[in-house]
Amino acid sequence: MNLDIAYANADFIPNAADFPPRWAQEAQEFRDGVKNLRLDLAYGDGPRQRLDLFLPDAPRGLVVFVHGGYWRAFSNKDWSHLAAGAMAQGWAVAMPGYTLAPEARISEITREVAAAIDHAAGLVPGPLILTGHSAGGHLVARMNCEDAAPTCADRITRIVPISPVGDLRPLVHTEMNTDFRLDRDEAVAESPTLARDRRGIATTVWVGAEERPAFLDQARELADAWDEATLCIAPGRHHFDVIEPLADPASSLTRTLLA
Repeated sequence: MNLDIAYANADFIPNAADFPPRWAQEAQEFRDGVKNLRLDLAYGDGPRQRLDLFLPDAPRGLVVFVHGGYWRAFSNKDWSHLAAGAMAQGWAVAMPGYTLAPEARISEITREVAAAIDHAAGLVPGPLILTGHSAGGHLVARMNCEDAAPTCADRITRIVPISPVGDLRPLVHTEMNTDFRLDRDEAVAESPTLARDRRGIATTVWVGAEERPAFLDQARELADAWDEATLCIAPGRHHFDVIEPLADPASSLTRTLLA
């Protein structure tokens, strides 16, 4: 199997190049329309160690969304519109950025995300729910692992990794590893699918039915490996549009997230 092809998404999605500019436009339009938001809150010293916080009146709790991009691309600013669904249901939403590979190793990014969650949790009281897409799905799944859990982990009531990479070992053998610099030891340590020491937080692994077989396998394997996890395969969704229902307060994805 050619793993570079197995883990390629854009090459197998019609009009894939149209998605990133549309995401960025919708995110900017959403930010322009939100009355109560706090942008670029620092949770560390790095230039990308910033988060945006979207606040409804009297938040019921906090949702943290961690973006994807194979740990190498995008920023938190590209996904602001995905806060719409949770906000409409009365939840605050934090969207952290993080240092991208190759500047940071994946293990370092994991620690940054834990720090971002702790910082956001200090700003909004109540329960915490974590979700993230692709690489972000990996990162939020890591927060259920004892070696990566944030200090505020006792407040986390649910984790929803969307199209996550739960087992990083195949990525060692891809061209992308030029940026990741993963060796086998780090790949094993950073793979939530392989983690035995976990917090036991209720988890729903969400994946699109039209995704690459490798991502369907990754989702199934993570859900199978964790007693606390269930699997939901969203019909008709591929890797790029599987996250769009987060913008809809009535979608099954948003309802599952906030259950």
